[in-house]
Amino acid sequence: MAIYALGGDEPKIHPTAFVHPQATIIGMVEIGAESSIWPSAVLRGDHGFIRVGSRTSIQDGSVLHVTAEHETIVGDGSVIGHLVHLEGCVIESGALVGNASVVLHRAIVRTGAVVGSNAVVTNDTEVPSGALALGIPAKIRPDGAKPEMIADAVEKYVQRAAQYRSQLRRLD
Repeated sequence: MAIYALGGDEPKIHPTAFVHPQATIIGMVEIGAESSIWPSAVLRGDHGFIRVGSRTSIQDGSVLHVTAEHETIVGDGSVIGHLVHLEGCVIESGALVGNASVVLHRAIVRTGAVVGSNAVVTNDTEVPSGALALGIPAKIRPDGAKPEMIADAVEKYVQRAAQYRSQLRRLD
């Protein structure tokens, strides 16, 4: 695994979390219990703090970064899809950010909200609980999210991470 301290700042990774060997974790990063960080994901806490709660998946190729002024926080039981960029924002517990989406400075994705694939949630935008954010820039559809879909995705990734923790082995 590529896990790096930056000066005196060392990542804190819960022992039950799964970090794929090809993921990169740098500096002020905290990863909670049963969370998973997948191949080519980068969590770079160099100017500020990144927190990933418990039972949350950060999928392949996603980038979590910060600004000097704004932390990046992802709550418990959330799903961050493939190729997502999060920077200086808050993703509350039980939210889903779809593949190739971008969520920027001071944006908040509330509990039970969904950011659709390829959407861009611009600075200072709030995606309310239960809403669906679609497009560039994201437009909000109230009550468009399906909480059962989020819960199902969370559970599948917790199970997948457990399988990878016990069965992944390199062959070359």
